[in-house]
Amino acid sequence: MTSLRSRLERYLSMRQGLGYKYLHQARRLSDFVSFMETRKATTITTKLAVAWATLPPDRHASWALRLTDVRGFARHVANIDPATEVPPAGILPALKRAKPYVYSDAEIGALLTAALTLPPTNGLRRWTYHYLFGLIAATGMRLSEVIGLQRSDVDLDEGMLTVRQSKFGKSRLVPLHRTTRDALLSYAHRRDAHLGSRCGPHFFVAERGGRLLHQYVHRVFWRLSREIGLRRPGDHTGPRVHDLRHRFAIRTLLGWYRKGIDVEQQLPALSTYLGHACVRDTYWYLSACPELMEEAARRLDRRWEAMP
Repeated sequence: MTSLRSRLERYLSMRQGLGYKYLHQARRLSDFVSFMETRKATTITTKLAVAWATLPPDRHASWALRLTDVRGFARHVANIDPATEVPPAGILPALKRAKPYVYSDAEIGALLTAALTLPPTNGLRRWTYHYLFGLIAATGMRLSEVIGLQRSDVDLDEGMLTVRQSKFGKSRLVPLHRTTRDALLSYAHRRDAHLGSRCGPHFFVAERGGRLLHQYVHRVFWRLSREIGLRRPGDHTGPRVHDLRHRFAIRTLLGWYRKGIDVEQQLPALSTYLGHACVRDTYWYLSACPELMEEAARRLDRRWEAMP
């Protein structure tokens, strides 16, 4: 094992010991160290970091994201090897968060209806995606959280989901509305009747009882999006599965504003429900939606009008 690779192992151990999953970053940094090893380089330099980061990227990470990974690792190594260069932040382009797409009720209905047309007609697949996308829309859960649900995590008697070790290593309880509980109960009956003893430990399963994979869920979503007109054939951008989560947060906030509820007081509850590590992450939805900004402005105007 090279000195740089052993330092990477210690760095990853430290990060994960602090509660970060750091799985994708670990894979990318391992690739970076391999890049260094093939060039027989033992010291991180800005030139080498940029050369690796700008190689043809994989599908899941921009060159800016890869260079960010190296910056963190380089800062750690610089404490041991003073010759290490930490790539300056100035060479990184600004990372922009994607603007969320706020689905209408009609679009949600069309998506769930289209899922029921998935083949095979006598299979479980169409029901799996119908209820999976419905659960995300109804609760704002992350796709990874829904896919990762175990049968033991779903208490349909109490109407409660347990999300374990999600983003930032946090676990939480997700209470369900009665209609959502009834929908999941319907899916569970269909799943068990279809699979019998072949059913695995996961709540949402593939046609033969195995775990759902992210890439296949996204492919199904893209297909359904094109069918109902949310995306045009060949589009590489457009509404995402994650936007169902954004919609839940935005609709919740809009509902509070329109009912005159103190949003600032209630926001920590929404932040906890969504599994955000910091309430600041939930505040981002305020600036992401013009409707929310309009409601906030109306409330401010009423407050000023009421002042003597």
